[in-house]
Amino acid sequence: MTTTRPYTRLWLTILYLLIGPENYLRSTEEGNIALDLPEGWSTRAPRDEISPKFSFEPSEKVDHGRMIIQHDNREGLDGWFEKTYTVVGGDWMRFHALRKLAQVASPRRSALVRIVWLDSNNKLVPGIASAEQIRELGHTPSAEPEHPIDGPTDIEGWTTISGTYQVPPRATKAKIELHLQWAPGGSVEYRAIEFTRSAPPPLRIVRLASIHHRPAGLSPRKNCEEFEPLLAKAAEARADLVVLGETIPSVNVKQQPHEVAELIPGPTTEYFGQLAEKHSLHIVLSLYERDQHLVYNTAVLLGPTGQLIGKYRKVCLPHGEVEKGIAPGNDFPTFDTSIGKVGMMVCYDGFFPEVARQLTNNGAEIIAWPVWGCNPKLAMARACENHVYLVSSTFMAPKDNWMISAIYDPSGKPLASANDWGELVVAEVDLNQPYRGPYNLGDFRSMIPRHRPLLPPELPISKN
Repeated sequence: MTTTRPYTRLWLTILYLLIGPENYLRSTEEGNIALDLPEGWSTRAPRDEISPKFSFEPSEKVDHGRMIIQHDNREGLDGWFEKTYTVVGGDWMRFHALRKLAQVASPRRSALVRIVWLDSNNKLVPGIASAEQIRELGHTPSAEPEHPIDGPTDIEGWTTISGTYQVPPRATKAKIELHLQWAPGGSVEYRAIEFTRSAPPPLRIVRLASIHHRPAGLSPRKNCEEFEPLLAKAAEARADLVVLGETIPSVNVKQQPHEVAELIPGPTTEYFGQLAEKHSLHIVLSLYERDQHLVYNTAVLLGPTGQLIGKYRKVCLPHGEVEKGIAPGNDFPTFDTSIGKVGMMVCYDGFFPEVARQLTNNGAEIIAWPVWGCNPKLAMARACENHVYLVSSTFMAPKDNWMISAIYDPSGKPLASANDWGELVVAEVDLNQPYRGPYNLGDFRSMIPRHRPLLPPELPISKN
């Protein structure tokens, strides 16, 4: 469906100024005046019966006006503006637009932008993949549509949508789609749309590490001190983030959790904070935390200047902890650090996909996981279903045929894993290099917010 006619932009601008925006939009929607969109733009819908209303507000400003999609109150409407740009394989391109919504229940699903890579025959093209990935898959992954991410929203309600992408080698065209789908009674405005050549994004090289060590249990303090030489080894290996095990001070200590629980900040975070500063490391471990009458199993993130960056209270509790009076946490914080956005989960959390998914929803690029024991297949699943790096540190030995201390990549593959007690494993990764999945997965991490289902409190109120 294309909606252009030979009216001039000047005439429409004059008409817009004479009759006002409401009458202009009404006359456009009723078909009295066809849209005169900026050069190269057109409108589309999967089928005429689910097509929304399209309109365009011209402007003398640099952004050339606003493109508007309006849904009536029916379910399932879907339509978009689109424009095709000429591109060169191997180039880097930057997309940028501003978006304002009204009465849209789920912006992440309903008001998305797609970039579709095409060849000269308007066919999808093979994607970008390493020789190792092609060898593992037995084929080259397809270049699936890119999904620019939502950024900040200003005080006037305009949200920045942006992304930088490398053009697949065989692509000659990039089709930009500005959508509104599944938003009864809602509308969207797009403006300031740019798609231009760009410098490649900088490398974000991070060295992730796990320490495979189970303390002897002579005392809570001595348990912590056993990690000092291992953290020195991590510093020698130029690690940026090091993950230790679960409830470090209380491992093998003959005291109940409430007897060894401590404040955060407190003695343990102060001790490991000093080591973090000494060795310029980010360190993650868990310990029992006391907060008045409550005790939590809490993971802490310490920064390279010794500061306590943040903490996460274990949400999913097994029988053993519930029976000892441990309280569950109730949120999924993530933390901006100098190496990227870090989330944490603890042991039994790994059996439940909701925890890692909520951390990913909140922006985690790396999930640090102190874990006594878990099914290693679930570690692989948590990494690959969210396309994040996951770092586990366990108290299980490989001979147990259970959990391992490892660094998992976004495909779920262990990049490095420990075999011996006291072993340090390190993997170097580039957080700015998206993992491209096989077949129709593409950069699945960017698809997750656009495609994952609506759950409370996102679900609209039922009309029945």
